[in-house]
Amino acid sequence: MRVSTINRLLRNYGPAALLVLLVLVVWEAAVRLGHFPPFILPAPSSVWTALVEQRSLLFGLHLPVTLQETLLGFAASVVCGTLLGVSMHLSRPLAKAVYPLLIVSQTVPLIALSPIFIMWFGYTLGGKVAVVFLTAFFPVVVGTYDGLHKSGEQYRELLLTLGANRRQLLVKIQIPLALPAFFSGLKLSIVYCVIGATIGEWLGGSKGLGYYSRRMAGNLQSAEMFAAVCLLSALGIMLFLCIIVLEKILLKKRGFHR
Repeated sequence: MRVSTINRLLRNYGPAALLVLLVLVVWEAAVRLGHFPPFILPAPSSVWTALVEQRSLLFGLHLPVTLQETLLGFAASVVCGTLLGVSMHLSRPLAKAVYPLLIVSQTVPLIALSPIFIMWFGYTLGGKVAVVFLTAFFPVVVGTYDGLHKSGEQYRELLLTLGANRRQLLVKIQIPLALPAFFSGLKLSIVYCVIGATIGEWLGGSKGLGYYSRRMAGNLQSAEMFAAVCLLSALGIMLFLCIIVLEKILLKKRGFHR
């Protein structure tokens, strides 16, 4: 790794890393000095021990299930959300009819709707994926629609003057310029997918990190519960970084510099 790259990483992420390290040190000291009962707030060292001791169960059984639910729900939300966003852009009446309903749908607490999906689809993979889809659908639709709606306006009249039709305007100008907004929606969506998978597993199931953390919380095994939470957080971060890498590759090919 180049020295310049290391220096750039230190400038960008060094302060955050130092803050996290400081929080962990203070947290560890507070628990060891008896300020917090271990069954309420376990020390970071205890969480790490639980993560190592339960690695076969966490990584071998529960993590793959949560990852599968997350990816399937994300794929469904990307496909359906993108199609709906493009359709809303192409049809003004559809946008006027659907967009307000999308906004209203976000005012309903997810935890209130999730049991309905579980009741409809059961405690199967389909029920969990439906909850994930419900969580992650909105950012994709909004990112797609807003990106298309606000992109290429400065080129629209020029291209229409040159004889471009609506399809050419969409493919040549609007879609490429909408990619930054589209990927912003994807980055929100992939994080929400992890949250949705966890909620679905909390409501019912026998596998997954959400189910595991609920079972550990019921048994007052806080270190194991925190280990599952840390693993969920790491999963969300890794998937978020994957979207960022994909975004950089595609935008670089399109000539964007971010």
